[in-house]
Amino acid sequence: MVAGRADLNFYFDPVCPFAWMTSKWVRLVAAQREYDVDWRFISLRQLNAHVDYDAHFPPDYEAGHTAGLRLLRVAARARAEHGRDAVGRLYEAFGTRIFDTAADDADSRGREWRGTRAYVEPLLAGVGLPVQLAEALDDASLDPVIQAETDEALALTGKDVGTPIIHFEPPGGVAFFGPVISRLPSAADALTLWDHVVGLAAFPGFAELKRSLRETPQLRGLGVDVDEVGVQEDWHGGSRRPKK
Repeated sequence: MVAGRADLNFYFDPVCPFAWMTSKWVRLVAAQREYDVDWRFISLRQLNAHVDYDAHFPPDYEAGHTAGLRLLRVAARARAEHGRDAVGRLYEAFGTRIFDTAADDADSRGREWRGTRAYVEPLLAGVGLPVQLAEALDDASLDPVIQAETDEALALTGKDVGTPIIHFEPPGGVAFFGPVISRLPSAADALTLWDHVVGLAAFPGFAELKRSLRETPQLRGLGVDVDEVGVQEDWHGGSRRPKK
């Protein structure tokens, strides 16, 4: 690692289940390779600002993406006041609550519930950050910071992508969208997968390897335990294709 520079930048939206699964894999890799990760922002709400949600996405996606932007505002304020290490702790708290915790009665309030003070304040307290940071949920003055990092991420990969985006060995190293995975590998397999992904992405002229069929990730918040295989669906443009 170069002094003052992370080994990899991980651009995340906290409400994306695939970004969360990939982040858990990256944490396994980082722990074994002693990589320093800079957890950076990409907003699905800003990325889709031009989109007609009713026509393009299933119901409640707009509420979910808006909640994600609100959570990123809190993360941006936390970074400004408590340093970038606070972002990694906070993202872990967000993801654990949203995706690794079985849904309860409170979750029946809808995805917008994730962008409320009642939802966020216990998570802040749990990672040792002031609950007053939840005031940033409504602070739109932080949106340009988030937009700048969203633009930064898209400049690395092109615009026809989603979350997460990984930039290994910045500023000159390889960057890519994904990988999109639905199962968390073992510690040993995590390294094998990492070496293959980085090796492929770094090959000169390589652009894309893709299939749109995805399993629902093995996340309790989505109703899939680690010993189960999620339902496979066809995805397009960041959402499940409507069934006909």
